[in-house]
Amino acid sequence: MSRFINLRSSIKYFYGGLISILLVGFFSALLFGCNNSQVANNPTGRITIGTTSTIRTLDPADAYDLLSGNILFNVCDRLYTYKPGTTDLIPELAADFPAISDDGLTYRIPLKSGIKFHDGTDFNASAMAFSLNRFIKLGGAPAFLLADIVKSVTAINPTELEIALKERSQFFPKLLAFTGAAAISPKAYGNSSGFLPNQAICTGVYQVAEYIEGNILRLNPFSDYWGEKPKNAGIDLQFISSNANLLNSFKTGGVDVAWQTLSPAQIHNLEVNANKYGWNIASNQGSVILYMVLNVKQSPLDHIKVRQAIAAAINRPLLAERVFQNQRIPLYSLVPKTLSDYKPTFQNLYGDGNGKLARKLLTEAGYSDTNPAQVSFWYAPKYAGNGDLVLSTLKAAITRDVGKILEIKLEKVDTTTAYGYLDQGVYPTFFLDWVPDIFDPDNFLQPFLTCDQGNLQNGCIKGRSQYQGAFYYNPEINDLISTQRIELNPQKRSALLIEIQEILARDVPFIPLWQNKEYAFGRSQIKGLKVEPTQQLNYANIYKSTK
Repeated sequence: MSRFINLRSSIKYFYGGLISILLVGFFSALLFGCNNSQVANNPTGRITIGTTSTIRTLDPADAYDLLSGNILFNVCDRLYTYKPGTTDLIPELAADFPAISDDGLTYRIPLKSGIKFHDGTDFNASAMAFSLNRFIKLGGAPAFLLADIVKSVTAINPTELEIALKERSQFFPKLLAFTGAAAISPKAYGNSSGFLPNQAICTGVYQVAEYIEGNILRLNPFSDYWGEKPKNAGIDLQFISSNANLLNSFKTGGVDVAWQTLSPAQIHNLEVNANKYGWNIASNQGSVILYMVLNVKQSPLDHIKVRQAIAAAINRPLLAERVFQNQRIPLYSLVPKTLSDYKPTFQNLYGDGNGKLARKLLTEAGYSDTNPAQVSFWYAPKYAGNGDLVLSTLKAAITRDVGKILEIKLEKVDTTTAYGYLDQGVYPTFFLDWVPDIFDPDNFLQPFLTCDQGNLQNGCIKGRSQYQGAFYYNPEINDLISTQRIELNPQKRSALLIEIQEILARDVPFIPLWQNKEYAFGRSQIKGLKVEPTQQLNYANIYKSTK
């Protein structure tokens, strides 16, 4: 799953976005019977969150982007969630953690009672079974998360759920915390054989009151919510056409909170001026990773030493400082630093901007200043906020450190086109980002490295590695990933995960680059703004105060 930022910024969009904001503000005053001064003095007033991100669907069974996941996090409940401020799993709709059979294939989950859906119907084990089975059977974008591992979901009685697995899984409960694995009302969804993209009828603290695609999503507190009530009177999520308009709207008070997505330069501008204007900054180290995929079947990348040379040539700290203004940190494994099993294998083997090592490896591969290795770096224009700046800076640094023995050509293509051809082997390299589904090392390794069908001669013909455009095939990696997925001993599993990262650094089908940092900005009266380690923004904690 990848996210590329919408950076449209024309006069047409500026004035269109500004007029939309003014109209929304006017009608909000009529709807809620208060003007701006009244809202500012009401600690439970409505909160307007501005974003440049868009929503493809609100249906939990098909939602697979960062913003939709954040909305569902606030509108829906799952069996498990994450303890605030951590990535530790805690029960939500479940009454406790599962009881697991001796063979690790059957999970019995006790459920809470007395919970209502937004349409007034009761939550119970049958409703939860319906929700998970629908998630699997409709085959939406995230369906594979459960479909690959779940054999059946059954309601044993009104307060007990049984889930049978196809194979043991060390991290299965984390999959039940994925936002799409939410409880939804059988009454609201049971008569439809397809997706319902404009509704989310769940059990969460907020319910959808109005959704105008591309304009606004209005969330009201759910009066029958089973848990703690929100600290505000509702959320208005305002969709804004560009990050320039989002920045302007935040500065002028058109929105209370700016959330996803501003450029590094815009974030720096807000950070520098925060004290002057009393703005509140919420940030946390995210788990989105930026990486480079290398097609191991294309020359000259079919030579391992060429791939290793590129890994040695990349200077992560330079770009982290000059391009990203320290809003992204260098990353030396596909496993992010926020997870305990992270090991900086690329740093250990290659360092950063190691031109001497890169030249040595390229020379051993048969190249020279008069016979350079020629590699095209492909990217989307909106990559990491400004693909042109990122890639031109990266190319200049490599050319300076390595010299003429490595000749880099920059090529760009829009995201939609790229994903249509990536798995066909068209691109020798591509720069991508990855938004995790769950916070477990497996989610940063298995979707990249495994191959269902292939051989050493032809590479990966079918599987995750082929889908990513790397075409990497290694039966040892396949076995290690399969083994760690079912290993229940944490120490043994950790050793397997480290071994996988070491092989990844040696073979270089991917090069990890940076790890993101997530930001939300609130105006001076906004309190309770916090970005969780899971990159979620909890709307219920945000409120307005004059203090």
